[in-house]
Amino acid sequence: MSTRAAQPPRHHDVALHDRLVKTIKGLTMDAVEAASSGHPGMPMGAADMAAVLWTRFLVHDPEQPRWPDRDRFVLSAGHGSMLLYSLLHLHGYDLPLEQLQSFRQLHSLTPGHPEVDHTPGVEVTTGPLGTGFAAGVGMALAERILATRYNRPGHEIIDHFVYGIVSDGDLMEGIASEAASLAGHLGLGKLVYLYDANRITIDGSTDLSFTEDVGARFSAYGWHVSEVDGHDPEAIAAALEVARVELSAPSLIMCRTTIARGAPTKAGTSASHGAPLGAEEVRATKEAMGWPLTPFHVPQQLRDELLARRSALQATREGWERALAAYEAAHPQLAAELRALWADQLPAGTLEALDEVTFEPGTELATRQAVTKALSALVQAHPTLVGGSADLSTSNGVSIGLPLQLREQPEGRILPFGVREHGMAGICNGLALHGGLRPYGATFLVFSDFLRGALRLSALMGLPVIHVLSHDSVLLGQEGATHQPIEHCMSLRLIPRLHVVRPADANETIGAWAHSLQRGRGQGPTAMLVTRQGVPVLEGSRRDISCGAYVLWDPPQQISAQVATKVPVDGLHGILIATGSEVHVALEAAKRLHADGLALRVVSMPCWEAFEAQDPAYRDEVLPPSITRRLSIEAGATLGWERWAAHQHGLDDFGASAPAADLAEHFGFTVDAVVARVKQLA
Repeated sequence: MSTRAAQPPRHHDVALHDRLVKTIKGLTMDAVEAASSGHPGMPMGAADMAAVLWTRFLVHDPEQPRWPDRDRFVLSAGHGSMLLYSLLHLHGYDLPLEQLQSFRQLHSLTPGHPEVDHTPGVEVTTGPLGTGFAAGVGMALAERILATRYNRPGHEIIDHFVYGIVSDGDLMEGIASEAASLAGHLGLGKLVYLYDANRITIDGSTDLSFTEDVGARFSAYGWHVSEVDGHDPEAIAAALEVARVELSAPSLIMCRTTIARGAPTKAGTSASHGAPLGAEEVRATKEAMGWPLTPFHVPQQLRDELLARRSALQATREGWERALAAYEAAHPQLAAELRALWADQLPAGTLEALDEVTFEPGTELATRQAVTKALSALVQAHPTLVGGSADLSTSNGVSIGLPLQLREQPEGRILPFGVREHGMAGICNGLALHGGLRPYGATFLVFSDFLRGALRLSALMGLPVIHVLSHDSVLLGQEGATHQPIEHCMSLRLIPRLHVVRPADANETIGAWAHSLQRGRGQGPTAMLVTRQGVPVLEGSRRDISCGAYVLWDPPQQISAQVATKVPVDGLHGILIATGSEVHVALEAAKRLHADGLALRVVSMPCWEAFEAQDPAYRDEVLPPSITRRLSIEAGATLGWERWAAHQHGLDDFGASAPAADLAEHFGFTVDAVVARVKQLA
């Protein structure tokens, strides 16, 4: 039984519905006209379904937008942002009318596409089509995982739905198909999407490219599918009522709509999709629906009606808070754990669990194997550290023996994502957005191409998602060039707020996990790039890599010979800077060169972004500006390394199929090759 003390009224107030729909249309047209930019058609066509959902079903509280057991609303069709902004403003969120009047303007709270943590009440950043759909799947999965772990008989404190509005474009994108397939497989019954089937995209009618039977496709995925007139409020409400009790499967309600409904000449056409209607069409539309021509008109009666509704919403939230207090009294330990998770705090002992994982210097271990050891320890301390792999769990090192998340096993913490990299990343975004969990996903580094769109959005949203990306260089071996990443590490470094960590050995891998987990909401995701092949555990390597780079080795002050043509600067002839599996090569090369009279510092740089964030004095201590003879060593693209080193030793072409040792010899990632390169530069 739900702990909610009250629910929004289910009865249909025809006059209220009509006023709300017309107000949404008016605000949308006026905001887009004022900005001379935007998408008016979708909000106008979807206003009926949104009005039904928000006034009769959605459980939320504008006074407490983030209370944990609220329903989530995902506008996956983010181009229709004025629909959401209108609803938030009218329902009393902290979004004044002036912000709608500043639609798409610099520093406004109403950007072209909704952005979470920017606009009050927005649950997820949407716009790239399909990504909101996938995030909603993650939110519904988060609700089920948390409810299974924390609810107790008579204390069902986690009990909410994820609703959304999705578009034709959303359902064309592959990420939505990936996420929908998994949602149906898992039976996520608290996920309900309204499909705005207006059959129009920017290029024209969907008949140009999209004539499939969407309902049949989603039925095949295992979804509950219904179809209604998207402008019939009672039909929409009836379909939502059925969807709410079909808890064995997610629901897709196909709403047949007309884009820009009510516009005399542009309704049902692509002309209303992505451009202002124009002053004359706006005037004619308002006259046709009997609406004042005054821009941004909001009837006071509507404001009063929606204000009165807020008392019921507040009562629901207050009822939940009383239920939470009773839960805390009955289950204090679980309640304290859950409150900490909601506050984005690491459970006590999480980082300390890593201290129990130790490695003997000189032993050889692939850093993906160190991932397994670290993760196995962490999941014992962190009850909602959840994740999985895109069908590569053993290869990635994230196979740790916990129960799988299955329809019949909702307590499972290992998520079998299947071969769905983009869907995996989008679902992880939703898990992180929901709150209470720390998600990770895993695949090969080369396949980060498939998930990049969702990864970029996690960075934009500042979500603490962890991406374990194994097989991190050409040295993975005989799989060949198709699976050997070249440009991927460097291209990931281009994404703002993403920390790319390429650990040198098992110790630095432990540090990578600690660093990732300490990056909370608002700081951004982490990509952990780990090896397939074994690398030695280095003497002096660090388990705290939060500095981003450090001096792994400095040569003894007395060198065995003098090189007449080169004079040391500050006691050094130069610096070798390396990451990942190339660090031990740099170290051995430096030691051999020391015997030849060259004094070279070795710097391990597991995370550029963390190093850049350090105080300039620390950066200058590690990389003294006076020492300009520097060589970077990384088995990947060299473009970008010039910011740290005047010379680069890398790989700017595709790899080949051969054993790792042969590839290292062929492409120059051996001690001999590095020694030769340094002597050439000297």
